[in-house]
Amino acid sequence: MSAQSKKEQVQVLRERGFVVVKGLLARQRCAAIKAVAERQLAEAAQPLEYEADLRYPGAPESKHAPGGHTVRRLLDAYARDALFREWATAPEIKGWMELYLGEAPRLSRAHHNCMMTKHPNYGSLTGWHRDARYWSFERDDLVSTWLALGNETVENGGLWFVPDSHAMTFTSERFDAQKFFRADLPENEALIRTAVSPELEAGDVVFFHCNTLHSAGQNRSDQVKFSLVCTYHGASNLPLPGTRSVSKPEVAL
Repeated sequence: MSAQSKKEQVQVLRERGFVVVKGLLARQRCAAIKAVAERQLAEAAQPLEYEADLRYPGAPESKHAPGGHTVRRLLDAYARDALFREWATAPEIKGWMELYLGEAPRLSRAHHNCMMTKHPNYGSLTGWHRDARYWSFERDDLVSTWLALGNETVENGGLWFVPDSHAMTFTSERFDAQKFFRADLPENEALIRTAVSPELEAGDVVFFHCNTLHSAGQNRSDQVKFSLVCTYHGASNLPLPGTRSVSKPEVAL
């Protein structure tokens, strides 16, 4: 990837709130990462988050209900395996983030830092939201990377994004008590209709801003979908003391 193409990608992120970088990671490396994730999922290797913990639409009502032990996320990906750590701190990610942030990047281990798994049948729908709703930093300027480890489409619960929404200002009434963007409001519905869902292949990466409205549907396929998700911020953008954002030590890239 040339320096100029990186600059163009960063500019798209600045303007639209997200950008898809095709084939950033070789498929062979993706397959190795996915194999680790599949093994850890089969072993139910802790720490885990279950669909029943959050009870989003489509999730089991409890861990005692059918599908109650369906895993949503393999947590703390950085600590789980060397392959996950290598990706999270890879030179191509460091260089990209340095260009966007204009300073040394930090990997947050308190936010995202997980292997997302979306299962058929019991994988839930994630409503429209901004990730910054539960992050506490001096500035709302963080970027997440979503690494697809296989095909991602509307059919298997791929991501949806509202272009340009990272730069929009909303009143609190546009969100519900859980800070999800209310799809029942006409003004919100009109905005949601502009959303797009990029189709991804193994090795594709979506870079998206913490204030970009996004959602994800349910997995209507017969295969579990795996995506490795990490979040970064600039060294000068400090997490606020006493918040969840300082609950794990960060990693300098």
